[in-house]
Amino acid sequence: MWWLFRKNEETTEEGAEQARPRRKVGCLGGCLIFFAVYFICSAILGWIMGDMFSTPEVKLEDKTIYRLELKGTLVEQAQEESPFAGLMKSMPSVPYVGNQNVETVGLDDILSNIRLAKNDDKILGIWLDGAELSMAPANAKAIRDALIDFKQSGKWIIASAKSYGQTNYYVISVADRICLDPTGAVDWNGLSATKMYYTRVMEKIGVEMQILKVGTFKSAVEPFFRTSMSDADRMQTMQYIGGIWDEYKSAVAASRKLSVEELDALADRYMGLQTAEDNLAAGLVDTIVYCQDMDSLLRVYAGTKDYHLLKTAKLANVKRVESKAKDKVAVLYLEGQIYDDGNEGIVGKNVIKTIKKIQKDDQVKALVLRVNSPGGSANASEDIWRAIQKIKADSIPVVVSMGDYAASGGYYISCGADYIFAEPTTLTGSIGIFGTVPNVAKLRDKVGLDIDGVKTNKHADLQENMLYKGMNPEEHQLMQKMVENGYELFTNRCAQGRHVEQSYIKSIGEGRVWLGTKGVEIGIVDKLGNIDDAIAKAVELAGLESYKLAYYPEKQDPFAEILKMLDDTTEEERLIMKMRTFCSKPRVMALMPEVTIQ
Repeated sequence: MWWLFRKNEETTEEGAEQARPRRKVGCLGGCLIFFAVYFICSAILGWIMGDMFSTPEVKLEDKTIYRLELKGTLVEQAQEESPFAGLMKSMPSVPYVGNQNVETVGLDDILSNIRLAKNDDKILGIWLDGAELSMAPANAKAIRDALIDFKQSGKWIIASAKSYGQTNYYVISVADRICLDPTGAVDWNGLSATKMYYTRVMEKIGVEMQILKVGTFKSAVEPFFRTSMSDADRMQTMQYIGGIWDEYKSAVAASRKLSVEELDALADRYMGLQTAEDNLAAGLVDTIVYCQDMDSLLRVYAGTKDYHLLKTAKLANVKRVESKAKDKVAVLYLEGQIYDDGNEGIVGKNVIKTIKKIQKDDQVKALVLRVNSPGGSANASEDIWRAIQKIKADSIPVVVSMGDYAASGGYYISCGADYIFAEPTTLTGSIGIFGTVPNVAKLRDKVGLDIDGVKTNKHADLQENMLYKGMNPEEHQLMQKMVENGYELFTNRCAQGRHVEQSYIKSIGEGRVWLGTKGVEIGIVDKLGNIDDAIAKAVELAGLESYKLAYYPEKQDPFAEILKMLDDTTEEERLIMKMRTFCSKPRVMALMPEVTIQ
């Protein structure tokens, strides 16, 4: 806009007085033109970007096969992928950045697609392609149950993979035909649970973790003061992985017409190290065929060579018949560790904001919480519990559907619901509290760091003293009391929600982890079931005749996905971040022990 003022700059001294009004007019004119251009460009750019980032609707054609690729990482709720994501992944010149090459698949999309495939005559069957989907047992069962329900339509399911991991095989064992590559095998060998212990590492660097906890079974902090499992943790871990293994064996036995004893014997042979022919002879697979030759087999099942394949993301964009009902059932996904703030997992203040938004919607008549969390911040858990009680006070029934985990803080936010569903292999309970305070006195001495200061009161320097010198007996007693108060509050919330005495909750608490099946027996879960069962119960409690579903939180926009792709955090850095969760400052946590089940 410089030219708008240029004439005024060239005005003679004599005409300066006359020029001043023109300068004002020129400035105003320039601003008007600037804003006009700005709004026009914004409108054009918004139209272009809106068209670019809009999700195109997919038209379902006759003779379609749902190609359910079992690869990537399973999450509760699918997120729309930025158009740039696929481009960046396919560019060989672009180095790997963070987790951009790890695909996430939404359980919600998979279950919705299987229902669509069952009911739409244009879909002939399902091809389970591959067996590399990272998922925990509870959500694996949800997919397996959906596939069993799909078969009620009389349609077929065929599976193929280079090799099968155990949890993936548990899912695909329902298939009418299981195909295995000639070079592959079924990795059927039983389950193991492993934990990492950091005590000796921290000793070497001069850090001692000061532990405060309530609960014999609260083993989440054991990696910071032990080098192996405690007897209590070994017992509870063996019980729940044994329960998961029993579920795997009984389900596969029913589908493959094998006995549980035969499956145990095959596991002892470690079938993943046997040949494809051995796996065929054992009855784990039906056909040995190269994965690249699946087209010929698909033609046979489809009854035509002119079939169409639709993957999960594409099929999810096929238009569904939308309910015209006014009443809504809100479904709120709560997945990940619980934090007071931040951008990952279940962030207390964000969840409260979402619940308030749901509460203000007069059309929402019931709320279903899909909880998949090992716990986290005790304070954030209490805040979420409070928000749930407030929405219940508005006569909105709340039903919980537990996923892979709903333990410790995950159970804290669930216990106040009107009704709780869990999968048989859900890990729940872990009702306990702990606190951690690092003591870096030895590290400080190693590096030559001296600390000195003044204070006005006895405990004014409590946090600094605990961190740099280590807790004295009085400080330890103060901190332990804080943790015990947290446990009292936690068990009180559970007792209120489950309508039992607090003493009973304490008797089954102590930080012990339970499977969903046992959770029903001891009363911390009402019934075994999936998210559809939870929705049906919410509809029943609300007395609805017709309804539509509203999902929260809303899916991230593509721009957020682009920022996510730029995350360059390495696995080593993520491990350090986990350690910092315990070491950064004194805190009270409701978190179940981290364990790797294979």
